[in-house]
Amino acid sequence: MEAVPMDIDAPPDHDDPSLPFARSYQLEALQVAIRQNTISYLETGSGKTLVAIMLLRHYAPFLRKPSPFIAVFLVPQVVLVRQQAEAVKAHSDLKVGTYWGEMGVDFWDAAIWKQEIDKHEVLVMTPQILLNCLRHSFFKLEFIKVLIFDECHHTGGKHPYACIMTEFYHKLACKACDLPRIFGMTASLIKSKCGTSESEYWEKIKKLETIMHSKVYTCVSESAISKYVPISTPKFRFYEALDVPGDLVARLRFGLNNLKTKHENLLTKMDLTTTSLESTRKKLTRTCEALLYCLDDLGLMLASKAAKFLSSCDSDGMLSDKLDVFGERVVKKFSTDASMVFQSCISTEWTLGGDARAHVKSGFLTSKVAYLIQCLLDYRNFKDIRCIVFVERVITAIVLQSLLSEILPEHVGWKTMYIAGNNSGLQTQTRKTQNEIVEDFRKGMVNIIVATSILEEGLDVQSCNLVIRFDPSATVSSFIQSRGRARMENSDYVLMLRRHRPLNTSLHNNISYGDISGQFRLEKYLSSGEIMRSESLRHASNPCPPLGSEFYDEEIYRVESTGAVVTSTSSICLIHFYCSRLPSDGYFKPAPHFVINKETSRCTLYLPKSCPLPPVSVEGDIKSLKQKACLQACIMLHKIGSLTDNLVPDTVAEKLDDRELGEECYDDEFPVYFPPEAVRSQESCSQPGSEKYYCYLIKLCPQYESRTAVQDIVLVMCSELETEIVNSNFNLEDVRGSLNATLSYMGFLDLTPMLVNLCRMFQITVFNVLIHHSLDKLKGKIQALKHCDHLDYFVLPATTSAQKASIDWTCVRSVLFSYKQAWEDHKKYPLQCNGAGVVVTTKDGPACKCMLQNSLVYTPHNRKLYSTLGISDKLSGNSFLSMCDGASVTYKEYYKFR
Repeated sequence: MEAVPMDIDAPPDHDDPSLPFARSYQLEALQVAIRQNTISYLETGSGKTLVAIMLLRHYAPFLRKPSPFIAVFLVPQVVLVRQQAEAVKAHSDLKVGTYWGEMGVDFWDAAIWKQEIDKHEVLVMTPQILLNCLRHSFFKLEFIKVLIFDECHHTGGKHPYACIMTEFYHKLACKACDLPRIFGMTASLIKSKCGTSESEYWEKIKKLETIMHSKVYTCVSESAISKYVPISTPKFRFYEALDVPGDLVARLRFGLNNLKTKHENLLTKMDLTTTSLESTRKKLTRTCEALLYCLDDLGLMLASKAAKFLSSCDSDGMLSDKLDVFGERVVKKFSTDASMVFQSCISTEWTLGGDARAHVKSGFLTSKVAYLIQCLLDYRNFKDIRCIVFVERVITAIVLQSLLSEILPEHVGWKTMYIAGNNSGLQTQTRKTQNEIVEDFRKGMVNIIVATSILEEGLDVQSCNLVIRFDPSATVSSFIQSRGRARMENSDYVLMLRRHRPLNTSLHNNISYGDISGQFRLEKYLSSGEIMRSESLRHASNPCPPLGSEFYDEEIYRVESTGAVVTSTSSICLIHFYCSRLPSDGYFKPAPHFVINKETSRCTLYLPKSCPLPPVSVEGDIKSLKQKACLQACIMLHKIGSLTDNLVPDTVAEKLDDRELGEECYDDEFPVYFPPEAVRSQESCSQPGSEKYYCYLIKLCPQYESRTAVQDIVLVMCSELETEIVNSNFNLEDVRGSLNATLSYMGFLDLTPMLVNLCRMFQITVFNVLIHHSLDKLKGKIQALKHCDHLDYFVLPATTSAQKASIDWTCVRSVLFSYKQAWEDHKKYPLQCNGAGVVVTTKDGPACKCMLQNSLVYTPHNRKLYSTLGISDKLSGNSFLSMCDGASVTYKEYYKFR
């Protein structure tokens, strides 16, 4: 194949698109970008975005509405969408729209996108959104006049940037269709690790130019930019390589692995689908590995903080795939138990203040964390500090922020926050929250941000004067991008490395000891910028080579009527998306299930039962079996109408149709459906003064061994159940295993309004405790009882008598418990006490032991509820508790600290 020519016809000259304050190299870059597709390789902070805006101004006559054409500005991180959109608005009069995933764009159709295109001239979005729109043929690439790739060094592999170019741009180029002007921006042409020679650098640059169908523009030397752009000074700081004591690590590692095995065994006793079982096991493993990582890299205290966070975070936890309710409970219980294991090794007398060396020696903090604290305090005299601490993992960002927020206020008035991406599945922040943190950082209301790589690229805070790499950069682009966040004059770029043994001091005068491999890698990173510049200039006259044939070999399915496409690569995501739109609830998350036989090289894809498609079996290369099965399934789903001609699930199309008609659509993730038997009708009402209710016994038989007896349930309904439902058997899932439930009719009874209200109060209280584990909002919910008289079904406890079952009214009336009244009654009738007159001191006041037996007890120090199954007469608050470190404290002292 011949090389593809780079010159593409530019629009005729119009009013000068340049801005009066543009620098000479920016104007030069603009002229190059007008002539041909261009990758602008300039230092961070040099104003690449301004060049892109001037290019948009040049094309503005083609974009003015009612023109059908648009420009698309792609950014790799959602946090950059608003920043770049505001920049375009500030320096042009173009109409700008912003788009990211949380807006619900995954559920938009061609009609909605047409409305957006009719309103806006520049669309700023993340690349996956554009890729999805092109694949579903919601709009065509031919209608994009300018396509801007921010941080274009990501263009490689299966990144959306690369897919946009290989699946659509290059295929249009072969057909001589109208193509958009391509403009890429980056401060590093290489994303991966450095090469060992100049030729390796050039091979990677050439690959980027090929996929982008663009040539690199850069300045002849760094000096042309350095007079405009302040460059931070690298400072290498070495900390002692002191690990957490080995015996402590071994003991905790043994405890965590035992916990993991225990909870894995618990999973096997639950009636989970194969997919749910595998997902939960993976999540358990990843949670355990994350805690062990925190222990090794951060110390016991931060590992404990991580366990507490994971036991209380949202249900999506550490997996991007949602688990069912039982899987979530098991993983959260593991995290809670792990937290207790860590806490048992922390003395009640330990505090964050005091001797940092002692903390490191005991393993509470690692030397790495202690050195970070000291490094930050070295800058306590800085005026208006703005610091970003870069870490590798999301959990590290979370716990470090928590630690710094506790320690730094004792020394300086700095506020610390964290920002982390959601790709790990640890979905802890909304985009709105992240934008607010960045804005507060700009204003100086936040001084330190602990961040993952999400803030390495594009964040423009001119007053940022300190960047610390807590974890080393894995790639040259990461090193260059994070260094570029320090935008202020005389700012520092601090790189933390472990100290090992003496070595030559070739890099910096203040280096005498350090990590040899780490230092060597940083030496290469520092020199890589100039190598990339010289190689790009040396090959500037070479034509852009054509795309290799391997990019055209991928199997593809196209819908002729719309032009929508699905490839073998994208088919897996489409199948997962299709399954996510099938009916689901908190107990069942529909997902595909793959069974692969390696011996026969055969894969069978099983879709949820609510999908009309039978199992799909394919044979072929073992590496691509899943892709092949999913593509075949997509084709079959389209042919039977489960995927529309735009290759989106028909359930999404139905939802959009309902919205267009102004109808309320059903959301299967938030069901608000009540069976008619549970809703009172006028006909079902009895005479004033009482109401007739039908009672059904749900007898529970656990299929596992338990020390706690399972109590049967009475289901009270305002209407009779259908005959085929009564006397039925079914299984219920508990975290401990499966229970067999048998439903039978007990009879009917008349309930007075007072008893009806009592039943409602009991049910609301029990469900609130079971679901939310809290009493915070209970009062308000009970007050709202008078507004829900249309809902008449109750789940009440049954008596455990061997005779005829009935409602346990004693238990139901316990919801009316009043401490004050109960204590007064106890003092009046002490002989009726079965607690031997033992008085226990509680926060509410003294209480007899008999009042606590079989009761719910609330502990304010950790805001938890406990059920008291028994009371030990052998222990008291003055009894001693043995700690993990060998110390002994009384229960009073321990819980005073807690």
